[in-house]
Amino acid sequence: MLSARGFVLWFTGLPGSGKTTLAEIVAKVIRERGMPVEILDGDEIRTNLSKGLGFSREDRDSNIRRIGYVARLLARNGVCAITAAISPYRETRDEIRRSVYAEGRADFVEVYLECSLTALIERDVKGLYRKALAGEIKNFTGISDPYEPPVSPEAAIRTDTEKPGASAARIVTLLESLRLIPASSESDHESRRTREVAALVQDISRTQAGG
Repeated sequence: MLSARGFVLWFTGLPGSGKTTLAEIVAKVIRERGMPVEILDGDEIRTNLSKGLGFSREDRDSNIRRIGYVARLLARNGVCAITAAISPYRETRDEIRRSVYAEGRADFVEVYLECSLTALIERDVKGLYRKALAGEIKNFTGISDPYEPPVSPEAAIRTDTEKPGASAARIVTLLESLRLIPASSESDHESRRTREVAALVQDISRTQAGG
């Protein structure tokens, strides 16, 4: 039996690397296994909790610390808190990790989403990368602002070479191995997980296409 211990699943990576997509898939898997889960999306937090902050180092850190604070509150109350924010600075992410473990009531799992600049530009329907490269957008992470990848994340995933379903299945496997979420009860465990995630990817794709 797993305890009601919550955890923070922290996705980090460049804009467009797949943080929100994977957060939604993994959240649905966790929810269907009977555990409470919340997604803290970077864009939504900026709109509702960090309105007025800019994109200086200080403002970025303030935004990420706010996300980390909310995630920690959720996790220590038994919720699976999933964050989907760029969180470009390693020091700030490590600070949040330490704060989660300092309370001793939750776990912190960092997942780094790697993606080549070529792939990011190709999938960027808004053309933000091209504008940033042309100097039309200032303080753009990965172009005119730095991004510091994790040194020792719990998982590193290449989202430019692996499909979302396969990436999500690997994350679910990791969470199971850490005993943070219950494993599937079916005997054909690996097949069950693959089917489960594939179905959710299709559901999310249909939702996005319709909205």
